[in-house]
Amino acid sequence: MNNPDDGSGPIAVAVVGSGPSGFYAAETLLRRHPNLHVDMFDRLPTPFGLVRGGVAPDHPKIKQVSLVFDKIARSPAFTFFGNVEIGRTLTIEQLRSAYHAVVLACGASADRRLGIAGEDLAGSHTATEFVGWYNGQPDYRDRVFDFSGEHAVIVGQGNVAGDVARILATPVDDLRKTDIAEHALDSLAGSRIRDITLIGRRGPAQIKFTPVELKELGQVRCCAALAAAEDLNLGASCAAEISDHRGDDAKKNVTLLRGFASAAPAGSGRRIWFRFLEAPVRINGTDRVKSVTLAKTRMEGPPFGQVAVATAQTHDLTCSLVFRSVGYKGVAVPGLSFDERAGIIPNLKGRCLYGDDPVPGVYVTGWIKRGPTGIIGTNRADSVETVESVLEDLPKMRSAPKAGAAALEASLRAGGGRIVSYGEWQKIDGSERSRGQARGKPREKFTIVGEMIAAIDAEAT
Repeated sequence: MNNPDDGSGPIAVAVVGSGPSGFYAAETLLRRHPNLHVDMFDRLPTPFGLVRGGVAPDHPKIKQVSLVFDKIARSPAFTFFGNVEIGRTLTIEQLRSAYHAVVLACGASADRRLGIAGEDLAGSHTATEFVGWYNGQPDYRDRVFDFSGEHAVIVGQGNVAGDVARILATPVDDLRKTDIAEHALDSLAGSRIRDITLIGRRGPAQIKFTPVELKELGQVRCCAALAAAEDLNLGASCAAEISDHRGDDAKKNVTLLRGFASAAPAGSGRRIWFRFLEAPVRINGTDRVKSVTLAKTRMEGPPFGQVAVATAQTHDLTCSLVFRSVGYKGVAVPGLSFDERAGIIPNLKGRCLYGDDPVPGVYVTGWIKRGPTGIIGTNRADSVETVESVLEDLPKMRSAPKAGAAALEASLRAGGGRIVSYGEWQKIDGSERSRGQARGKPREKFTIVGEMIAAIDAEAT
């Protein structure tokens, strides 16, 4: 679709959230319309969302996508407003009044719960807490994890669960050359964890690891990845799934797991165990985690339609740490409808809905639109769909001029916080790189917002 300027003034678009979905939306908007300006807002002073705060430190190649985002941010038609929280500094209604369109790309920041007794005992954590902690995300930098025990259990068998297992299993000297937070290095250096067990309520053909991520778990230095051969006997429906072209990744995963089943346990090293057809029913302990009660499950249903059904057979697994990695969900945005069950803002091709009707000028993209599925690149096509809806709606949104950020100056000042520009983020970035260079790392992140602001001011003097 071509969108030539029709002479009715520039288009002002606000994008809330500076992760991949937000940047891909900004990229498409700027490419598709010649007379459009994007203002991007993020509650942290730092851009890039989960690329900075969620990608594991031993996956630097994945983080290189931030170079693409940096190029977008340098466009003269783009402005970054960091340290601005929508719902606190500004409201959705204020954005709607200042912009022709508002695109929410705020992700899925809440964790799904197991809903079992003992879930909140000391020693029971969400994967999000741990990932944010070792990545230096300010919300989680003060979390405390007790690594004095020898066994950690991870509930979940997806890529995030794999990241947790890999960081727990990797020798700390191998992590020192990454951008892992210094406080995490110090704590992990004293870890006594020797066994890491990944629990899945379904079978080996249904695990959610990508084959690449699963293979990595078998390549951690001084660590053996292990599975029981009897757990890898597939029923008829599972065998049918991995024989189908839709099950290509599942077939690769089962092959990898069978290789793990033939591996020998590491002598004095660590071990990653894969267990299937088990679901947690209770986390046990008085003051802190002592064990997890697991119920055996069985798979029922046709290929690609199977569900895990709990049986009456249970057993206890002794452990001192539990990490829950069973998915994310979005958080409601004040002033908009929210689907609590799905954890998303109801929408039609990115148009926010109130009942069956679109909310004029408000759109969603990324996980808050579709749920926490896919990889970083998945957000590009998702954002394109949303932008198509924005561009289709522009003719009826351009009847009145919109001032964009200029209309919000008083509210931004009244918010009391320091608004961080993209140029100021670059000063934070340079300081982090310098700090990391002194330690032989690619960067040493600031983990407190006040330290980020101080780094900006230090560069200015």
